[in-house]
Amino acid sequence: MQINVSVHSGTPIYEQICRQIRSLVGSHRLRAGDELPSIRALANQLVVNPNTVARAYRELEVAGVVVKRGTAGTFVADQASAQSARQRAESLRQQVDAVLRSASELGFTTQDVLNMIQERDQSLVDTPESST
Repeated sequence: MQINVSVHSGTPIYEQICRQIRSLVGSHRLRAGDELPSIRALANQLVVNPNTVARAYRELEVAGVVVKRGTAGTFVADQASAQSARQRAESLRQQVDAVLRSASELGFTTQDVLNMIQERDQSLVDTPESST
């Protein structure tokens, strides 16, 4: 499991850990039942205080993304993929809302936005980079 944190990002480190684990679950790089590194191991890997990792794991547990199994460790929860999919959909909804608000402020209609999305999508399909 590859996680990177930055003390300069302005986002608390425990939130960076949470977001990245959610992303790994949402992209199926972590699957239901997969074990996460121990708190101490991840703290050593990231060179952060173990309390920071413990807080991230608690937040993820409360959100239902992971389950703690006593002394056996912390594992990706069975419903985590479904929750993560809902979270990704909500994130996309928020971004769409922001685009629609901006478009309206700039005098564009929803149909203008849809046309632009289709044009941009086609231009991405037509570029050689999209095949990588």
